[in-house]
Amino acid sequence: MAIDVLVAYATKYGSTQEVAEAIATHLDDLGLAVDVQQARDVASVAPYAAVVLGAPLYAGRWLGDARRFLRVHRQTLERTPFAVFALGPLLGTEEQFAGAKVQLDRALARERTLTPAAVEIFGGRLHQADHPFPFSRMPESDIRDWDAIRAWSEGLPAKLGLRVPLGAA
Repeated sequence: MAIDVLVAYATKYGSTQEVAEAIATHLDDLGLAVDVQQARDVASVAPYAAVVLGAPLYAGRWLGDARRFLRVHRQTLERTPFAVFALGPLLGTEEQFAGAKVQLDRALARERTLTPAAVEIFGGRLHQADHPFPFSRMPESDIRDWDAIRAWSEGLPAKLGLRVPLGAA
């Protein structure tokens, strides 16, 4: 069986990996064959019908492994449907989400020839023990909205031009 979708992720502390795995599970529930890999470990995106790439935003920048993934796989991604997500805000304010969207848009604009079919920002998670000072002094936070992640995942096949098998969930 051919693999339909690659869900690639860059992560520092594991939160984005958890979201990537949830997206992969939702796509699998729809009947799509899904492969999940760390972005830095992906040798080629050519075998896939579509790609989903996710990474966190830190201090106004999308994690380097995600930016590198876009550069390395640019030629194939120019003709492969792909979607992008980022984890960022630690508070659920409109201002933080708008700022994160600007940061992600800025990172994507550097790859002028690439146009994602879908782009989304999800809330992030901060676990004090994972982070150095001064972040280790910030309050614990996890505002990942698993219902929103599921809804976005379920809409991906249509946005990526993928056919969901008959009788799938």
